[in-house]
Amino acid sequence: MLIVVTYLYFCSTICIKEELKRKRMKIREVTPEDAKVLSEIYNHYIEHTAITFETSPVSVQEMQQRINDVQESGLPYYVGELDGKVVGYYYMHKWNNRCAYSSTKEVTVYLDKDYTGKGLGSTLYKHLLEHVNRENTHVLLAGICIPNESSVHLHEKFGFVQSSHMKEVGRKFGEWRDVGHWILNLENQPK
Repeated sequence: MLIVVTYLYFCSTICIKEELKRKRMKIREVTPEDAKVLSEIYNHYIEHTAITFETSPVSVQEMQQRINDVQESGLPYYVGELDGKVVGYYYMHKWNNRCAYSSTKEVTVYLDKDYTGKGLGSTLYKHLLEHVNRENTHVLLAGICIPNESSVHLHEKFGFVQSSHMKEVGRKFGEWRDVGHWILNLENQPK
C-alpha cells in the first residue's frame, strides 16, 4: 500500500510540474491591489518558517506601504500569476543606505506555499535578471537563513556565490539562526 501511495504521489507531483510548465506564468508589475495576496503569501513565511526574521504578520496597509516605497525608489517589483492568481513575487531594494553601496541591491523572492518546488521561483528569477537595470546595479545580494537548501540552490543556479556566513545573528522560534549572503556580480554575467 505504501509503495502505491508513494508512486501516486510521485506521479501526481510530476503531472503538476508538467502542467505548470505548459502554463506560462504571467509576470507583471505589482499594483497596490496586490497587497492583500502578497501579505498572505509573506505572512505564511513569517508565522511558520525562519526564512524571514520578521515575527509579526504584515498588515495589508503595511504591505501597500512597502510596495509604494519600492516603486518610489524606482526599483522593480513584480508579481507572477497563473490563471489570474498571484502565486509569487519579487522585488529589489537598496541593500544599505550609505552612498557607496548605491549600486548594490538586495533581491527578495517569495512564492505561495502551494506553488514551491515547481520551477516558478526560477521563472521569477530569470525575469528579474532580464529586467535589472545594469547601469545602476553592479551587485545583487540575497540574504538567506541557513540552512535553506532550496533557496541556496535557486541562487547558485543563477550564478550567485556565497560571500558570508554569520553565526547565530537572529533568534526565531526559540532558536538561534545563521544567515548567509549570496552575491551576483552583474559584470560577470551575460546580458
